Amino acid sequence: MNRLGKAFIVLGCVAVLAVASSFAQAKKTIKIALIAKNSTNPVFLAARTGAEAAAKELSAKHGIDIVIDWRTPPTEDAQVQAQRIAQAVNEGDDAILVSCSEAGKVTGAINDAVARGVPVMTFDSDAPQSKRFAFYGVDDLRTGEQVMSELAKQLGGKGKIAILAGNQNAPNLRRRVDGLKKEAAKYPGIQIVGVFNHIETPQDAAAEVLRVMNAYPDINGWGFIGGWPLFTKTLLTDLDPNKVKVVSVDALSAELPYVEKGIAPVLLAQSTYLWGYVSVEKIIDKLVLKKDVPEITRMDLVRVSKENLGTWARQLKAWGFTDVPEEYLKLP
Repeated sequence: MNRLGKAFIVLGCVAVLAVASSFAQAKKTIKIALIAKNSTNPVFLAARTGAEAAAKELSAKHGIDIVIDWRTPPTEDAQVQAQRIAQAVNEGDDAILVSCSEAGKVTGAINDAVARGVPVMTFDSDAPQSKRFAFYGVDDLRTGEQVMSELAKQLGGKGKIAILAGNQNAPNLRRRVDGLKKEAAKYPGIQIVGVFNHIETPQDAAAEVLRVMNAYPDINGWGFIGGWPLFTKTLLTDLDPNKVKVVSVDALSAELPYVEKGIAPVLLAQSTYLWGYVSVEKIIDKLVLKKDVPEITRMDLVRVSKENLGTWARQLKAWGFTDVPEEYLKLP
């Protein structure tokens, strides 16, 4: 590279630092409201951990104090999310990061926030008709297709299956169901007995699986578009891996025994820690560094099976998860 090229690079770096410095001088603290779907779901607690880690690192890097303002409701309620978006604006938060339980119920609150000068970013579950500036998450249609494709392999292309679908009003989950059905149509030997919604707690989800199994005892496959019941130990004893196979989205620490036992031979992991980490990076890029941020940033799913269980367990540990079973960390 010639001297002129190097000079442009140096000037570019100086300009970015100057923008961050001027912003820091104008405002020493940046508060980002984080509003996930509910405050007990482990995937959203992982997002919070990632957001707080990014805030700490970026605070040191840019010389400002970045604070994560956790405003997630205790149970899933889109109307409460809308109220908390408004509260965050009224109480002086500088940006909002939200996973939308129901796009229709939060779009107005998002638009009001933006109109009042507070940028909003979505993650996991989008509100695409709103004025949010960016979204970070998986392609939900493709996610459903991948769940079904993996399940079909486990079943040899034939059998009766059920879909565990969470909140029926969540736009991201509905698209996953659509993707799963679309992929299932490629397998004439597979019959879907039903799509089953439920309250998104581990206990409610596990109870729904058992209820459906009692009603349809010949089910031999499940597509979980969220990993809710795998956060309990209930199905470890109540599902027979020789009779029923599960393919599920998500692969946090509590779910890994289902891979080891063969009940869920494949988990399609969302890197939920990155929901928070990457989203906070994007917000700071826009708010502090004045960069152009892509409207859509896609997250790739990670296929977790017995073959890479140890590698994935160590990744969770590196992200700060303290509940990873020690025996999995020792696997090759």
